[in-house]
Amino acid sequence: ETNASSTKNRVGERSEERLPMSQLRKKLSQRLVAVKNQTAMLTTFNEVDMSRIITIRKEYQKFFQEKHGVKLGFMSFFTRAVVEALKQYPMVNSFIDGDEIVTPNYYDIGIAVQTPKGLMVPVIRNVEDQSMAQTESSILELAQKGEVGRIGLNDLTGGTFTITNGGVFGSMLSTPILNPPQSAILGMHNIIERPIAVNGKVEVRPMMYIALSYDHRVIDGKDSVGFLVKVKQMLENPELIVLNGNRAEDLLLGL
Repeated sequence: ETNASSTKNRVGERSEERLPMSQLRKKLSQRLVAVKNQTAMLTTFNEVDMSRIITIRKEYQKFFQEKHGVKLGFMSFFTRAVVEALKQYPMVNSFIDGDEIVTPNYYDIGIAVQTPKGLMVPVIRNVEDQSMAQTESSILELAQKGEVGRIGLNDLTGGTFTITNGGVFGSMLSTPILNPPQSAILGMHNIIERPIAVNGKVEVRPMMYIALSYDHRVIDGKDSVGFLVKVKQMLENPELIVLNGNRAEDLLLGL
């Protein structure tokens, strides 16, 4: 008969568990340290009133899903807003290669997704050519591949900008770390109803903090702030800017 004290910790006894780091975790650790040591990373913040996007999603969700077979999420709005802001601030879409700054004239957006192996950033290519339904389908496909561990090397290479959403885990505010060789990353966060001033009155609105971390070697403060303000403006006025002046039902439903 085994003595219970030999198989269980004694009352009040302190213990610890040691596990070897996986190869993926080792490489990730090296990469994260390199980002801190080899870039001049700063973060700027803003906030977005999500009222209009929430209203559009509620109003058109059923029809959008019936038409396209995918749900209308927040990420497609953010992706579209980011691409339009990158067109206005191309340095945010740039990266350093040796002694040169390279600015792609295409927009391959990395979307951070949680997988059994940890956080990965697969890439949606040529987002500027996609409809919102196509972007939602691409996001869903990457998420499903991540859940079953089928994200491959080709999915992870070649991005020009990254979006990460800590809000799905409850994060209110963060400073996202760069995904090299990219020079910028946008952080989304959770939506919280809180009082804000609207036309001289206090109203409760669904608000989200957004954060842009950027490499100051490539991107000046003016461009980083301007980029984030542009993203904010488009998200708060989706019919006029994110939807390119179209009626919401025309773009979302493909009518």
